[in-house]
Amino acid sequence: MTLCQQFAHYALGQHAQSLSDAQRIALRRVLMDWLGCAIAGAHAEVVVLLKDSLELEGPAADALVLDSRQLGMRSAAMVNAVAAHALELDDIYKEGLFHPGAPVIAAALAVAESRGASIDELLMAILVGYEISTRIATVINPGHYRFWHTTGTVGCIGAAAAAAMLLKCDEEQFAHALANATTFASGLQQAFRSAAMTKPLHAGHAADTGVWTALAARRGVTGALDILEGDAGFGSAMGGSPDWRLALADLGQVCNTASITFKRHACCGQTFSAVDAVLALRPELFSALERIERIDVFTNQRTLAMTANAAPADPLAARFSMAYVLARALHHGDVGMSAFESGRINDPAVRRLMPRVRMQVDAAIDASFPAKRSARIRIQLSDGRVLEHFQPHRKGDPEDPLSDAELEAKFLASAASNLPRERTVAMLERLRRLADVSCLDALLEGIRRN
Repeated sequence: MTLCQQFAHYALGQHAQSLSDAQRIALRRVLMDWLGCAIAGAHAEVVVLLKDSLELEGPAADALVLDSRQLGMRSAAMVNAVAAHALELDDIYKEGLFHPGAPVIAAALAVAESRGASIDELLMAILVGYEISTRIATVINPGHYRFWHTTGTVGCIGAAAAAAMLLKCDEEQFAHALANATTFASGLQQAFRSAAMTKPLHAGHAADTGVWTALAARRGVTGALDILEGDAGFGSAMGGSPDWRLALADLGQVCNTASITFKRHACCGQTFSAVDAVLALRPELFSALERIERIDVFTNQRTLAMTANAAPADPLAARFSMAYVLARALHHGDVGMSAFESGRINDPAVRRLMPRVRMQVDAAIDASFPAKRSARIRIQLSDGRVLEHFQPHRKGDPEDPLSDAELEAKFLASAASNLPRERTVAMLERLRRLADVSCLDALLEGIRRN
């Protein structure tokens, strides 16, 4: 069988199985995080402009998480995915350099609502989307990430898998949905090395592609089933001829969805270990910030390439600026959503400190990437003192995970940016009792109520 057929065979086998307690816990966590991110990002400029371009109007279009029954599966999936990715808060599968939640959950929710699916059917679809896409992302990286944005590329395949599950595609239809989603996989790195709004649109394109390719496959539209491993296929063209056996080795046995990184900071995840390191040093520095002469950041080559912008001019660029996020963390003690408000990125105290940040590649740290996201910080003070901290993992990675309480606090802070706190607390309680929630409307009650 081709890879698409083997993934389809795995997916259809899940229909006969019940979710384990461990899977339910992992799925509740990713769904909670996605909802918080989508609600927080719902009023981002790119989301507002996208709604306008799609000519979405009325109360349904003003909802924080769009309803596919009123606006259509494709529009809801696209906009919700863009919202979830817009503020750089969404989850990560670090081995795959991939944000699975934004496209996979947006596609799954849109189809689930439209087809009247149960909570368990939604969760199973999310599981299958995550398990297939994270494995593909892992085997094609880190080489793929040199030019391609994995969330825009592999996100198409994960979204198609989730949508095909909810559309109850048979095994052949499922494989064709994956095949056609793969050939439309796109999203170039250059798009987010500037002030462009394109990066979150990659997630929207992926969710939309997943939905329509699954719908088309359900009607009999076929794809090239060897599109992943073929001589002119996805792996050869965009992944450096990966060893596809690794994508199948533990499929159905190891739950990748339980090994997701949840973001602690509202910026590029490549900066996190360095941010965590300076936060660890901050108690010793808080009264000596003006005496900092130099901040050396020892990191990996990918992080250097993506975050070396020493003078970001706008909030998006600031999210990808190591100098800005470290200076912000030292001065204010956090790099949350408020750090990227337009009026705050030019904070004079932060700007004075930014030129003192110097980045360089550390060979050992680079060699451990992407499985480990380490950073070492060395801060030199004018009185001769030198402070150092090595951060082996990011807080939020599986090796140092956010606790349930920390993840819930992140959800409340994210959702409360656009919802009254009493509604966010009520939604959190429904998420805690997900097994008792009867339907999607019950889960999302309060988001769409004016």
